[in-house]
Amino acid sequence: MLKVHDYKGFPNPARVRIALAEKGMTDAVEFVTVDVPAGEHKRSEFLAKNPAGTVPVLELEDGTYLAECTAITEYLDHLDGEPVLTGRGAKERALVHMMQRRAEADLLDAVAAYFHHATPGLGPQIETYQNRDWGEKSRERALAGMRYLDKVLSRQPFLAGERFSMADITAFAGLGFADFAGIEAPEHLSHLKTWRERVAARPSAAYA
Repeated sequence: MLKVHDYKGFPNPARVRIALAEKGMTDAVEFVTVDVPAGEHKRSEFLAKNPAGTVPVLELEDGTYLAECTAITEYLDHLDGEPVLTGRGAKERALVHMMQRRAEADLLDAVAAYFHHATPGLGPQIETYQNRDWGEKSRERALAGMRYLDKVLSRQPFLAGERFSMADITAFAGLGFADFAGIEAPEHLSHLKTWRERVAARPSAAYA
């Protein structure tokens, strides 16, 4: 059985959990909790699985460890030969990966930088280096990312076009993280708001 090493409720684990639900695979994996607030992700046992010290990590039956949400989602999406989250055909796949990266860099990662640098984050034992100026700048980046995504969604139902994809999963997790970190999406971003409500109504969102 596949194993997912993660910490439920955190944004990146949420991305993989939603992907699993979209693929109907929630009963095909075993979830192994990594106590991130207690620093378990920085211990040698976990670092042997992922030197970056981040969750989630997918453990395959042959002992291979896959880290990075995009790589994990690619693997899960292609297991049955019928990808639905990472694009069908060259053009759609390229669009999905482009928008996935933009949602990750300009929203989720920006929120993470704000959280870890401009707030207490996960506490002094975990946050051993903080740069508040960078954190505040990252908050501005996150808000700019929201404005960009709203513009994209003004002309199409999902971030990569007509179909729900991993780009939407990443942005949805990013907005949830923004709520937690205290970065409120501006009310006038109506397209982003409507899109978020539609994504939240998908059954897979309940697994985040």
